[in-house]
Amino acid sequence: MDRRRFLQGLAATGAAVGLCVSGRDQIADASPLPAAAGKPVPSPIRIPLASISTSGHHALGSFKQANLDWQVFENLSHPDGELTLVCGDVACVLGKRTEPSFAADGVPYFGMKLADIAVAEADLLADYLLAHGEPDETQVRLAAPPVASLLNPENYYGRLPWTTFIGTRQCADTMPVYTSGSTRTYHSDQIFAELHDPKRVARRREGLLGGWMPAVHKVVPIDEGRWYDVLVFADVDATDRFVMQTWHRTALVEHGAISKVSYGHSYPSYPPRRLPPEPATFYAALLRFHDYWQAELSGTSVASIPTPGWNDMAHYAFARELVVRPDGTYPKYGAVDRDYYGNEYDGFQDTFTSSLYANLEWGRFEQAAAVLDEYFSDFVQADGMINMRGAETAQFGLTLSLLARYFNYTGDRALILKHRAKIEATAQILLELHDESLKLASNDPGYGLIHGWNESDACLFPDPTLWWKPYYANSAMAARGLHDLANVWPTFVAGETKDAHEWKRRADSLREQTVRTLRANIRHDLKPPYVGPLPGVKLTFRESLAKENPSEQQWPHRAYAELLQADVLPDDLAHLVIDCMRGHGATSIGVVANIGPVDKDSRDILGFISYGYAQQLLRLGRIDEYLLFLYAHRHHAHTPGSWTAGEVSDISGGMPLFCIPAQMTIPLLLRWTMVFDDSAGETLYLGRAIPRTWMASGKSVGIERAPTRWGKVSFRLQSTGSNVIEGELTLPDGGSPKDTWLSLRVPAGKRLIEVHLDGVASDAAEHRDAAIRIRGKPGQRIEVRARFV
Repeated sequence: MDRRRFLQGLAATGAAVGLCVSGRDQIADASPLPAAAGKPVPSPIRIPLASISTSGHHALGSFKQANLDWQVFENLSHPDGELTLVCGDVACVLGKRTEPSFAADGVPYFGMKLADIAVAEADLLADYLLAHGEPDETQVRLAAPPVASLLNPENYYGRLPWTTFIGTRQCADTMPVYTSGSTRTYHSDQIFAELHDPKRVARRREGLLGGWMPAVHKVVPIDEGRWYDVLVFADVDATDRFVMQTWHRTALVEHGAISKVSYGHSYPSYPPRRLPPEPATFYAALLRFHDYWQAELSGTSVASIPTPGWNDMAHYAFARELVVRPDGTYPKYGAVDRDYYGNEYDGFQDTFTSSLYANLEWGRFEQAAAVLDEYFSDFVQADGMINMRGAETAQFGLTLSLLARYFNYTGDRALILKHRAKIEATAQILLELHDESLKLASNDPGYGLIHGWNESDACLFPDPTLWWKPYYANSAMAARGLHDLANVWPTFVAGETKDAHEWKRRADSLREQTVRTLRANIRHDLKPPYVGPLPGVKLTFRESLAKENPSEQQWPHRAYAELLQADVLPDDLAHLVIDCMRGHGATSIGVVANIGPVDKDSRDILGFISYGYAQQLLRLGRIDEYLLFLYAHRHHAHTPGSWTAGEVSDISGGMPLFCIPAQMTIPLLLRWTMVFDDSAGETLYLGRAIPRTWMASGKSVGIERAPTRWGKVSFRLQSTGSNVIEGELTLPDGGSPKDTWLSLRVPAGKRLIEVHLDGVASDAAEHRDAAIRIRGKPGQRIEVRARFV
């Protein structure tokens, strides 16, 4: 359901200062602020000048920074030409890579009608893209108009539709950037009137300066060899608590040169007190911006990916999280608009769990610790209840599971012990809810299953008890969380095993009852067989949403995604749930759909929480569907180039509401293509979902020092023109999983015939789906060489 329509519907039913200083003259020799309090700032990243070329680039001027002389060069031969800052024999290179923010010419939806796609129970676009196996990323991108490509002011209630925003760690607010490159305080169309023309800017291209840094780059074409070029970034030196200071460059580029340019800082000129900054001041600020953000993301794992944008997209998500969170740690669900920047959303469990998970997976342990400490300090009460309007029952279980993962990755016993009482209280909530379910008659559909809200928005309705139900996800995720926490608890609290034994017993009971009840509630009369989000229902979710208002099956997308993420179902039932979702209207272009009453004009994508569905695809080896999810989420849940992730995105080109859990999804998905572990904590998978096209590129594919429960792991693979894959891997340095599997996903149409590990031949026929079992010592480096035909 569209978020604003949802809130309007509730309203219709009766439910629901600091001193501003420009600082242009004071900051010329300023240094970047520390990445975080008490955290040492790493040395600025510089590139040897001998390794790059500025030949043919235009010299744009010079500036002095910390008593060093810098020169500015820019490649203006095309809109994506790099901007290079040079000092002596070193340089900073800020690359550009824009994406079109408008729909491609031709017929969308592969010639199908949107009404047919929306009404069909089957995911017609997914079926089309998966018809020949592994999906093609370009085809996935073209499956529907890009997000924010068709902006109707009527959909935004008179407000200008911003498509991205900028900010810093230290500021408690953000600044929206509109399609023209204007902000609320600085207007690019005052420099070039054509930027005020919606039709002109509709054909824009958008991107980020430096690949992933949160500096907006917009290109608005005029004609051959001529375009407007707009740069906007936040002032990292500003210390205003709520006022976001910004830097601007608005230029007209004609035939390889800038013919007119205007520089700005935050506001229009007001002579003689406020004058436009000099170019030198702007570029000095840009260098500090570069160094600030490099410091903020230092230590983040880096993946090698042949296709442009993917690694940048993951890093940008972490930069954006720091922008959204005041001081980089205080949680905010959204940005800019009251929905979702209001304090009533701050304690959303999804904001916490998605952040903790993603930061852990990319080795950002300091940020993960800060997020964990902040949430348990301010948003978990002494009795385990959250300081937020409506709890999502399954998220209590996910929280416990992620606490165990945090300890397995970091070994940080002190932080867990700091919040020990609240953690125990969180687990106790689940035990008490389970106790209540055991008081029901044994023939009650919800017997032995945890009852509670599955979705926070349930609390907004006149009668929230309608959704106090035994959704399978509640019990499944509770089982997962209690089981995982029980496995590590004796390490936290030496000698105390009583709680761990009880949690393990309850986890087993909840898992067994979930499986037993789900099997008893499968509708084999439908094709594919149907299982609802909770037991005892007679209607499918589509039928219920059409006939029952309100429906107890509202928000089934969350219930399905969390059920699968918990990974407590045997494989046959997990497959059945996925097939049910794809066949009965719960996916859109292979991503979990935002399910509401059938509407012939929409079949929306759920940008957040849906990663649990993708995770189960990967576990089950449904790699083609996993890659479709990955591609579709990137291209249809984010604005092109500027990568603003929508909570819910339609597939007709509208602008969704941003939420940070949606932004954290791509880092999770991308990490799992490379490194993934099973729920039992026994098996490590490397390269399990690397697209075959990446392997066919002839470029390096892999990741460096990705954290696992056994320590850091690295690998690199590269195919050559002689049908050979060469590479190396370094096993985890802190222990050994029971099994480690390295997948060699050879190019499409090829098959693996021979594998050598450290020069020892191995027959490919002995391997499982072109995956090689690796046995070695902790930290061992292993060379890999394989042949395919």
